[in-house]
Amino acid sequence: MDREGRDDRAVPGPGVNMRIDIAAKRYAQAAFAVALEQGDPDRWLGDLDALVDLVAQPQAAAVLQSDRVPDAEKDILFKAALPDVDPAVLNLARLLVAKRRIRLAGQVREEFGNLLDAHEGRARATVTTAVPLSDGQAAEIAARLGQITGKTVSVEQMVDPEIVGGLIARIGDTLIDGSTRSRLGALKKSLQGSGGWTPALGESSAAESS
Repeated sequence: MDREGRDDRAVPGPGVNMRIDIAAKRYAQAAFAVALEQGDPDRWLGDLDALVDLVAQPQAAAVLQSDRVPDAEKDILFKAALPDVDPAVLNLARLLVAKRRIRLAGQVREEFGNLLDAHEGRARATVTTAVPLSDGQAAEIAARLGQITGKTVSVEQMVDPEIVGGLIARIGDTLIDGSTRSRLGALKKSLQGSGGWTPALGESSAAESS
């Protein structure tokens, strides 16, 4: 455990959603600053993906988190598993190991991606609906969210049957609900006419008709 009483030895597997730790944000911000100075943040993003893939392997994670394995051996693992990774990314990996925060590698990569999206005028939206969206519906939602945010929006779809006739969109820490609901009115009407499904941002269809 670290000095704050948290166990840094548990490494989340791929696809695990969680809030981004403040420490991970700091590492990501520092890494992004270096990536911008080097002029190739896209390469950094790919290299961070490779690091996350390595940390997701149980045997590699066990070595990188072990107090009994010398740092020199951990460095050999990094160089063997990540031969094409930028040296600065390797330095970040070594720092995460030294600070016993290698479990944050996935979160660092996620926040780095967020920073790159913001830098390039993009945004990623998680859209939760009661039923799956068609490709056309997803594209139209992305376009409408793009109008609201002023960014190019990509949509990640999630399905939650408990959202009765509803739709919830989240971009980063921002929940698209009542304050922007009126701006999606045209989208709602088009979707209502395409299959009887009445989406509402964060409310039930009954509330929509009141």
